[in-house]
Amino acid sequence: MSEVPEEDAQRADLPLDDEGLIRLQKLLALAGLASRRGSEVLMLNGQVEVNGEVITRLGTKVDPTKDVVRVEGKRLPPISGKVYLALNKPRGVVSTMSDPEGRRNLSDLVADRPERLFHVGRLDTDTEGLIILTNDGDFAHRLAHPSYEVDKTYVAEVEGQVFPNVRKRLLAGVTLEDGPVTVTKAKIMETRKDKSIVELVIHEGRNRIVRRLLDHVGHPVTRLTRTRIGPVRLGAMRPGDIRDLSRVELGELLDNTEL
Repeated sequence: MSEVPEEDAQRADLPLDDEGLIRLQKLLALAGLASRRGSEVLMLNGQVEVNGEVITRLGTKVDPTKDVVRVEGKRLPPISGKVYLALNKPRGVVSTMSDPEGRRNLSDLVADRPERLFHVGRLDTDTEGLIILTNDGDFAHRLAHPSYEVDKTYVAEVEGQVFPNVRKRLLAGVTLEDGPVTVTKAKIMETRKDKSIVELVIHEGRNRIVRRLLDHVGHPVTRLTRTRIGPVRLGAMRPGDIRDLSRVELGELLDNTEL
């Protein structure tokens, strides 16, 4: 197995050997999954896999940056100096790391962070909600690519009363000027005479896709929020809040974007 890059080893602060490896039970303990003894029990019970192989031999060494480790079926993200962040982008903030017009942008929200971050996909300036920031370029490229079909959930306030036939129309598929759109799920959350709230799940990221989609079926959007990307939920995050992705969230996203 290849040597861990020096920068990653320093940042991870792991007790690696000269080949950049670490004992598996020690890695599990450092990841907070269990105590050292508890990690050994997990291994002996056949609950730990490395690269698809169940590992029961105590003392087995792994590369913490490359080997795919699973505990009870859940993936343990590789240990590295990379960061993976969830941000609740406020309305009015441009989804870029800089703006020639001087408008408020994503870099203003993470100005106190030392990493050189970039965003995964975009949200319209008038759209708020979940966006992922990282310094892992390969991960960002895969997550943003439509071929991996990572579901994105949006909650939209729209004009007019949305009836069940509109939901059926959305689920049946709508073709816009730049091609068809597949809606995985559609739910009418609230409806009144003059406005409604609907939830849509899609995996595409074309420009203003949700706004154009709902406008096409006769219900222009008045407010739009992205509430979820794959396993990552906005939850109670307020506009401008930022947090690290959890180990479980990152593990599932890595699985969702496997080659």
